[in-house]
Amino acid sequence: MRFVDLSHTIEAAMPCYPGTPAPIFHSLASIGEQGFAEQLMTISSHTGTHVDLPSHILPAGSSLDAFTVERFAGKGVAIDLRGLTGGIITVEALLPFRALIQKSEFLLLCSGWSQHWGSPFYYEGFPVLSPEAARWLTGFHLKGVGVDMISVDAPESADFPVHKILLQQEIFIIENLVCPPALLHSPFIFCGIPLNIVGAEASPVRAVALIER
Repeated sequence: MRFVDLSHTIEAAMPCYPGTPAPIFHSLASIGEQGFAEQLMTISSHTGTHVDLPSHILPAGSSLDAFTVERFAGKGVAIDLRGLTGGIITVEALLPFRALIQKSEFLLLCSGWSQHWGSPFYYEGFPVLSPEAARWLTGFHLKGVGVDMISVDAPESADFPVHKILLQQEIFIIENLVCPPALLHSPFIFCGIPLNIVGAEASPVRAVALIER
């Protein structure tokens, strides 16, 4: 089994969604003074590669503790959308991958946008699912949809329609993924396990793809 890391590192001054504070790291103890090292980390639940849960958007949506750990792992596929033009991922753009999606529980939409991680370009102009495409995806047996962008909705969105469509069906959203080209169009096991936080509406995850050698 080969492990492929799909997660960005968490560090100070890392890219965060506009309005979300950057992580803060504060030393509580050092080996030189206390004989051990410990630090205090202050991070948003939406820091870096993270999973959105229904309670993130929906008033009556389920939070993290409503789901067993098995819900965050399953058969995955990553599809190549790097040649997409127009900034909208339509149903027509997804149709060629219907057979792959039908066999999968986690669909990763790989636009190549993670190449802009750390750049001002990362925050705007990224491709997003159309509401129609999001509704089309709810017709499959998906546990989650992942993207290598900062959001599944456009940055100027006020009502987050794609979030609502997917989360109403309890299809988790994994944002800020790294999607290496070698992963495209071949089956793997996706794991994006969140921290076990009571009442959480989101959590950072260490997303990985497990590939049979």
